[in-house]
Amino acid sequence: MTNADCLWQPSAARASSSNMARFHRLTTGRHGLADDDIAGLARWSVADPEGFWSALWDFSSIVGEKGDRVILPGAHITETRFFPDARLNYAETVLRDPDDRLALIACRDDGSSRRLTRRALHALVSRIAQALRAEGIGVGDRVAAIVINDVESIASYLACAAIGAVWASCSPDFGPEAAADRLAQIEPKLLLAVPNYSYAGKHIEIGASIRAVAAAPSITRIVTFGAPAGDYGKPALALEDWLAPFPEAPIAYERLPFDAPMAILFSSGTTGKPKGIVHRAGGLLLKHMSEHLLHCDLKPEDTLFYFTTCGWMMWNWQISGLAAGATLVSFDGSPFHPDKTHLPDLIDREKITIFGTSAKYIDSLAKGGCTPRTTHDLASLRAVLSTGSPLIPSSYDYIYHDWKADLHLASISGGTDICGCFLGGNPRLPVYRGEMQGAILGLDVTTLDPDTGREAAPGEAGELVCRNAHPSMPLGFWNDPDGSRYRAAYFEPWPEIWRHGDRLERTSHGGFVIQGRSDTTLNPGGVRIGTAELYRQVEAISEIEEAIAVGQNWQGDQRIVLFVKLREGAALDSGLIDIIRKRIRSGASPRHVPSKIIAVPAIPRTRSGKISEIAVRDTIHGRKINNSGALANPEDLDHYRDLPQLRD
Repeated sequence: MTNADCLWQPSAARASSSNMARFHRLTTGRHGLADDDIAGLARWSVADPEGFWSALWDFSSIVGEKGDRVILPGAHITETRFFPDARLNYAETVLRDPDDRLALIACRDDGSSRRLTRRALHALVSRIAQALRAEGIGVGDRVAAIVINDVESIASYLACAAIGAVWASCSPDFGPEAAADRLAQIEPKLLLAVPNYSYAGKHIEIGASIRAVAAAPSITRIVTFGAPAGDYGKPALALEDWLAPFPEAPIAYERLPFDAPMAILFSSGTTGKPKGIVHRAGGLLLKHMSEHLLHCDLKPEDTLFYFTTCGWMMWNWQISGLAAGATLVSFDGSPFHPDKTHLPDLIDREKITIFGTSAKYIDSLAKGGCTPRTTHDLASLRAVLSTGSPLIPSSYDYIYHDWKADLHLASISGGTDICGCFLGGNPRLPVYRGEMQGAILGLDVTTLDPDTGREAAPGEAGELVCRNAHPSMPLGFWNDPDGSRYRAAYFEPWPEIWRHGDRLERTSHGGFVIQGRSDTTLNPGGVRIGTAELYRQVEAISEIEEAIAVGQNWQGDQRIVLFVKLREGAALDSGLIDIIRKRIRSGASPRHVPSKIIAVPAIPRTRSGKISEIAVRDTIHGRKINNSGALANPEDLDHYRDLPQLRD
């Protein structure tokens, strides 16, 4: 790439006033780093992990007792312990200073919203915490939830954290089997649930999912956000009735060790039953503080939004923004209801400064001809965050041309596995087209050649790895007492190096480009090809709404099959097929050109919005889909079965 690919450069004043610059200046005198040595700050954060994480604790003003020791090495990287003498409570930092500043604006797709001050949120959390304790729920007990992204779910999450209980949630669009596969396995004592919800003007009952989870023998009570709607097989009580005996009172926070379990998140489940990934309270808090404060430059005067459901790690991530003193805007429903401008409308209405969403949403608006620059003010908007899948280069162009020229666009990437990011934005660095700006501070992220294990040179693709321990590595998997499943998932073939499963390329700017999942890497003729390389070319073609590429075993080798969902009115004729192949050949390489291009009416996705290449790959080979309940639209796999085009 050349300097012409630089799409945004922070002003000197903006860069120097950022939280990252302030943090840098605090460490300059102690560690000999010049104020403008941004790369040096990154190197120091990895070379001196004790100094970095200790300084971050202080900079974040974590409430609690830090203790004298910062890192206690273990026999294996997974056994490394951070702040082994610390005592803290996640919610105590998040809910500090309960005053009349606005904490939460909870919005729905019908246009309604509710506003809570920090004082009102604190009061609601206090009452829920008391009710939980009255149910006999305490430190280490699990609470399951099938809920929407709204006031009650956020307050309940914080109440569980306040008393040391462990939270696990999924969104209400999960079917009965998918919800039970996740929540029943952790043996929760209590189930919180919405009896119904609305999406794009439709009213949807979820009684079957509630009954499926409530069948777990460990559950003794169901609390519904709204009146119970039927017989769930266990005693059920509406939230307002459950809370009635408990007035507002000071919260009795349980200060626990840094490693106390706080949340269980679940893998997508597309390759088997979803794994319960157990996260520690201190790890989530400190990791999220690094990302919110340093990489997003979140400040008390900011208003933070992330489009997410309660079944995605970005829901947990967004809540931590309250610890920075910012106002949080939550949203539940369809971002396209009543029309495609709903979320840009929300930016203007609520003066959102940091707006987070998925790469798919940005691409959908671009292809739908939405140009907020001409229809909205966007004066408050300072940063746009994107994750869920790689942000294609044309989407960078779209944001800077059709949204706003002066904003920080940060494509970020991590996962449920760490409930945070490996790669993200940097408010002090330029944004280059198609690139993530760099690794998150404190994480030794690079790319290794999968065959030799050597560090790949810029421009070479390899495995995304993290070579050091960090606080939000999970405690482990649920029901994995010896840690063998955990180590097998991330530490093979390199026993002391986290292998994330993404195919990654470093750039000459020090940035990164993700080329897709390495476990779905295409391999025609023994040449590894990342699927994202194809998508960047194909999805720039106006007739194509989205695409999915998989490898088909064929005549002792593998061939690339590209499935495309066309925009309304488009047809996959010989002319369009020729355009697709020429675009891929010139924009990627001749080896990327698919052997088959097939039109389909829908692309299967997980419930967190990621396209499911594994499910499509297994379907075209006639293999069993291990957990179709992990898909948002499993019925769409029928379009890929027994296709005559794949027989020749």
